[in-house]
Amino acid sequence: MRKTCLLIPACFILAMASMSAQTRANGFYKDLFIDSGPSMSNHEYLAAARVLNLSTEVNLSYNSAQNATPFELARMQECFVGTDQDENGLLLYPDGAPRFRLLYVPGGTANRHGECITEEGRAHIREFFRNGGSYSSSCAGTILCSKGYYYKDRDGKPVDREMYIGVWPGYTTGTRLFDSWTTLTVDKKSPLLDYYDFGGDMRVDSVRHNNGSYFNDYMAPEGTESLLRFKADTIQGLLYGSIDGQTTVLGYKPDAKSGRMVSTGSHPEIAQTGEVLQLFTAMLHYALDGNGAPQVKAALTSGEAREMTASTRDGKPEYTMLGDKQYHHFTIDVPKGAKEVAVELKSVKGRSNYDLFLYAAPGQFAFNDVARWFDVSDGIDKVMVIRNPKPGKLYISVFCDTTVDAVSGRYGTQYSGRTDVLNGVPYIIKATVTK
Repeated sequence: MRKTCLLIPACFILAMASMSAQTRANGFYKDLFIDSGPSMSNHEYLAAARVLNLSTEVNLSYNSAQNATPFELARMQECFVGTDQDENGLLLYPDGAPRFRLLYVPGGTANRHGECITEEGRAHIREFFRNGGSYSSSCAGTILCSKGYYYKDRDGKPVDREMYIGVWPGYTTGTRLFDSWTTLTVDKKSPLLDYYDFGGDMRVDSVRHNNGSYFNDYMAPEGTESLLRFKADTIQGLLYGSIDGQTTVLGYKPDAKSGRMVSTGSHPEIAQTGEVLQLFTAMLHYALDGNGAPQVKAALTSGEAREMTASTRDGKPEYTMLGDKQYHHFTIDVPKGAKEVAVELKSVKGRSNYDLFLYAAPGQFAFNDVARWFDVSDGIDKVMVIRNPKPGKLYISVFCDTTVDAVSGRYGTQYSGRTDVLNGVPYIIKATVTK
């Protein structure tokens, strides 16, 4: 099949760009992290991320896993495992919450890259997904996110791979289709149709495919969605099993707290124009819309101070310090007849050189764009007094405005400046209801 190139009118570009506001969410350092580490294709940017106006950072490598330099392996440790400067790795906040909204992993060699991530790093990626970060991938990145491989032409038994991440607890099957351009059909109930109609014909032509995988519907774990399927068959399919009608783009979200995986065995990420770019943009958008619901740290007791001073290694996420650009959410019950609620934020001795903001809202999470009361003055120490509050649940949020400086380099994004914030900022919070 020949590759086609479509020109997009300027009005269409503007329409796509308008989608970016819908993809924004509070409580994350940035939107997208691209993992182009050892044995993976290098993607310094994604056209779909530009369409959605996503804030992006990247890990880059120029060698295979076997020949990766010590610096590149150290960079993998920094990204996924952690260092003294950042005990959780770049993907996670000190309490295990996702620091980025979305992790994207491209094509390459899944086994080698998975080994470079290491088991501790793979566990961190599973934690990232379980706590609300989303995952998207192409080709090898999709094989890597699975539990293992299913060889249809062998003994019919799936094979678990310990170097795979297992975000999606299913098995992929190889197409044995190399260096090709395929046609995909859009499932009638595909949620990607909420973003584009793909020309109204329920198909996307000229999608790059190079030895990627497909997904057997009958083996898919609960929570898996088929989004697009292969159309027509190949010589390889006649020899090793038909790929016609097999799922090549899937979604997976096991529960409300987790993120959403939206992945493909093909390569729509390389498109710069046309319906293939629409496809990949819709995939990223759907993944972002599947971020986990925000979580409440604790219900505060009137007059009792709560010390948020634990580190990652303490294993107490409900008392762990605050990360950069992160929110911690609390609630307190306001009884009928209450005269005021006083919310006090205090610094810890020797750790006051940070800017923490304080927000409150009745009946909903107190993000900065919906908060009814707020204090965004410099420093940590603050007292917010809410007079004549309505009875019910009051939400209180603490936000860390101090963050690192991010600089692009040969091996991706590097941090400088306030790197001390990566292990968290301690604080003490107290809310007092006066009747």
